[in-house]
Amino acid sequence: MLLLSIAACIPNERLIYFPSPEFNTQSPTAIYNDRQTYQLQPRDVLSVRIKTLDEDTEDYFNIQPSNGFVPLDPAGLFINGYSINSKGTITMPEVGEIQVGGHTLEEAETIIRDSISTYITNATILVKLVSFKVTVLGEVNNPGYYYVFNEQANLLEVLGLAGDLTDFGNRENITLIRQTETGNDAILLNLKDPKLLASDFYFLQPNDVLYVQPLQAKQIRGNLNTLTLLGVLFGAISSTVLVLNFINN
Repeated sequence: MLLLSIAACIPNERLIYFPSPEFNTQSPTAIYNDRQTYQLQPRDVLSVRIKTLDEDTEDYFNIQPSNGFVPLDPAGLFINGYSINSKGTITMPEVGEIQVGGHTLEEAETIIRDSISTYITNATILVKLVSFKVTVLGEVNNPGYYYVFNEQANLLEVLGLAGDLTDFGNRENITLIRQTETGNDAILLNLKDPKLLASDFYFLQPNDVLYVQPLQAKQIRGNLNTLTLLGVLFGAISSTVLVLNFINN
């Protein structure tokens, strides 16, 4: 029991993120990260808002009228958005199919503006990705999926949404599963390696999945709890037997 208790203890150094001798209290340490710009993929959902001086024209081209209430919940954003199909296109009134897959949000704005220029002049096009969702599983305090209402989210922000890792979360083995055109890619991330801050995987992408693996100490702690419970149970049984023997004698 004593050996199991010692093995179930988690040293403080195993809970620290990004330990580095270069970090100090005197001056900031520069970390350069060449973040890759996300390219739109099938099943992404876009919010496309067209703004002009003519409200009737706006309402015709916009799924949601300009004077209407737009629900901010994920279901409302999905219903009032444009889903990118398997061909990488969205379908807009009058214009028809517009190829946006494989392009950035900024490029998609330009493409849509050019596509509707035949019907509307001097229009302002606002394009937002409303399906930026990440899933966090494993040894975190609040596992689940989370929508990110921003154009980017880094690893620490997403783990913060999930309530951070538990004490039994293995900070050296976090599996990142990323959707690609041909399937999925998987890689192990190490929160104790400062180089992760400058890697291509520090910034997450839509539909990423994070799985935080448990430490072996969790299994040992579970076994210890089981042994403790059995010890209490056997102790109670032994005490009962002794009391009964005393009464009978």
